[in-house]
Amino acid sequence: MSGFVVALPPGRSKASTAVEVSAALSLPDRPVAAVALAHGAGAGMDHPFLTGFAAGLEHAGIATLRFNFPYIEAGRRMPGPASHAVATWEAALTELAQRVPEVPLFAAGKSYGGRMASMAAADGVITPAGLVYLGYPLHPPGDPEKERAAHLPAVSAPQLFVEGSNDPFIQPRERFDAVVATCRDASVIWIDGGGHSFEVKGAKAPAEQIGDALAAPVAAWIRRQRPAA
Repeated sequence: MSGFVVALPPGRSKASTAVEVSAALSLPDRPVAAVALAHGAGAGMDHPFLTGFAAGLEHAGIATLRFNFPYIEAGRRMPGPASHAVATWEAALTELAQRVPEVPLFAAGKSYGGRMASMAAADGVITPAGLVYLGYPLHPPGDPEKERAAHLPAVSAPQLFVEGSNDPFIQPRERFDAVVATCRDASVIWIDGGGHSFEVKGAKAPAEQIGDALAAPVAAWIRRQRPAA
């Protein structure tokens, strides 16, 4: 396991700060694509869901670079400024290009991590071949008026939403469908009965197993986005 350096934008001190974040590369033989993979707001890169998802992608011939955001690296529980996350995404894609050259690069994230990738892409900070949102947090549960979607139509890369049908972050479903319709190129994979972490009531499974199971359909989508040889 080795990390990379993130140049954080200037804060109140008017000076930029360089911080190192942890990262872990899963590299199959002759990968067909590579994915930078970010964690959700409340857990770091070693959460079993992410390690299971990365293992499943590796089995499908796709490399992954899991990484921490700076606030997790500093031992804090609450996310820092969005600008810090966007800067981390820029550094992560740069690092991934160096570690896994000459393959298409994708950005994926669980909840908060995916939303931060979408913001970086909408601003043109990153230009991945596609983005994968593992449970996009459209709004806080029970508060659909606070949508986090105004930037999504500005994302030019293909977007894949992997969503549990019972996820409280995207209810009511009609509102989520309307947001997806505003995107330039968007697809949805539905997990029937799944919650925000894709848990299904009455079908308990370890988080690592849940992540691994999602890798196959995501890998199939990634392969469809790759340019023809």
